[in-house]
Amino acid sequence: MRVSVVVCTYTMDMYEHVRDAADGVLEQTYDDVELVLISDGDEDVYDAMCADYGDRENVRIGCNDENRGLSYSRNHGVELATGDVVAFLDDDAVPEPDWVAELVGGYERHDALAVGGKMTPLWVDGKPEFLPEEFYWLVGVTHRGYAEEECEVRNTFGSNISFRREILEDLGGFDENLGRKGEAQGQGEETEIAARMHEEYGESVWYVPDAEVGHKVFDFRTDRRWLLERAFWQGHSKRVMGDLVEDSGGQEGEFLRRLLVEFGPLRFLGLVMNPSLAKVEQLVMLVLLTVSVGLGFLCANLSRLASS
Repeated sequence: MRVSVVVCTYTMDMYEHVRDAADGVLEQTYDDVELVLISDGDEDVYDAMCADYGDRENVRIGCNDENRGLSYSRNHGVELATGDVVAFLDDDAVPEPDWVAELVGGYERHDALAVGGKMTPLWVDGKPEFLPEEFYWLVGVTHRGYAEEECEVRNTFGSNISFRREILEDLGGFDENLGRKGEAQGQGEETEIAARMHEEYGESVWYVPDAEVGHKVFDFRTDRRWLLERAFWQGHSKRVMGDLVEDSGGQEGEFLRRLLVEFGPLRFLGLVMNPSLAKVEQLVMLVLLTVSVGLGFLCANLSRLASS
């Protein structure tokens, strides 16, 4: 099974991190791996990619005619890819050496259509002790409460997800109206395509926790205000996604239930029994982030009602 890994970026500001991602792909323990690099309309990025990787075996490089966004770039990568499976890795992520091998194992064990793995944190400026693990998903890291065993899930993070090539082609690729574009932090493209796959084929994404990818968490992502704003817009996007994807809130609904009846009470009990400043900060942030998500969802719902 040949695996193509698509890495996209749009600015030279991220290029040193792109190299970390690309080198991680080329250093996989699995033999048959192809690296596909896509510059989203930046000629300087494309030139740098060609200079650094153009003469490497099993590397393909493309450049969009202009900045068209992550979903378009990923679809471009799929067009260039020659693998039986196409995997996706963000430009600020670094795969473990056996990442591809673990993904392939998931395909073989389950005859899967799509396989994804676990995201682990790479704290660039130190771990924020105030951030509860239940909300690590805000910084692109697998959170407390997510599945721990190998199982089917709706979708995994877009920086650690893969599909059989023919499935992507049959589905028409990612929805290019979704996903990041430049500095605009759109999202939901992996949720939407996984939902379409489930609707079309009756199968979901297999989660293989041993297929690990490290996600660089830069200092701005550990700022309290940034986290609260992101939580708001995550809640907003979940409501918008509900109009596009049936049962889009299934995973989130189960997470919220566990947050209210399990994780929150356990944190409060732990604080009472063994108080510390870190525990206080984490409990306060857990409440504030939950409220922010709820407000985002509510605002999106009110906007929907006002426009109907």
